[in-house]
Amino acid sequence: MDGARVLWVTGGGSGMGAASARAAARDGWTVVLSGRRADRLAEVADAIRDAGGTADVLPLDAADPDAVAAAGETLLARHGRLDGLVLSAGLNAPRRRWDDQSLSDVRAVIDTNLTAVVTVLDRALPALRASGGTVVVVSSYAGWSFQPGAGVAYSASKTALGSVVRTLNQQEAAHGVRATHLCPGDVATDFLDQRPSVPDAAARAVMLRPDDVARAVSFVLEAPSHVRVDELVVSPVSQR
Repeated sequence: MDGARVLWVTGGGSGMGAASARAAARDGWTVVLSGRRADRLAEVADAIRDAGGTADVLPLDAADPDAVAAAGETLLARHGRLDGLVLSAGLNAPRRRWDDQSLSDVRAVIDTNLTAVVTVLDRALPALRASGGTVVVVSSYAGWSFQPGAGVAYSASKTALGSVVRTLNQQEAAHGVRATHLCPGDVATDFLDQRPSVPDAAARAVMLRPDDVARAVSFVLEAPSHVRVDELVVSPVSQR
């Protein structure tokens, strides 16, 4: 396929998704940003364009299958192809233990972290088959190694993403589709505000930055077509 490669990024309005989008744009990708906050997406897109890159915005609640289907149609109508997918939207709740969690929070976390990932993947897969595309599922250190503080729903949903990636690689390799289960350790983003005990500035200072994760995403996206990175764990030296 000719023309600029097209990358769809969910959770593209902040944190690791935004950083990954900016890095991909520097590498020459046309970046399509999705997320629930149109204003944040617009800010990231404007920054990419100001730096000489190409960005588009498709506001989206990835947990809504109809919205995902419509966004996929719009993306292909505008750009004609899809070569990469970065799934970076995530959710947790401060009340996350068996003795204090609410089932509504459990459902919301699983819907965002797992069901929405599968929904977007399912919609994007035909176009990714056509391009031999690359998928990066931004999971968590808790999806690789059990973390007691991560919570019931978050741990279950992120661990399940490993199986999502494995099945995708096993079943879609014939089409050249490659997927990576990316498991970052602690990253200094606003996501930390969802913790029961919010880390202070000193704790955040020794964590990963979103740009650290973006470099890992770029490594996967820029790998030769015969190379697949099945799982990649990136953590700060301070991670315990």
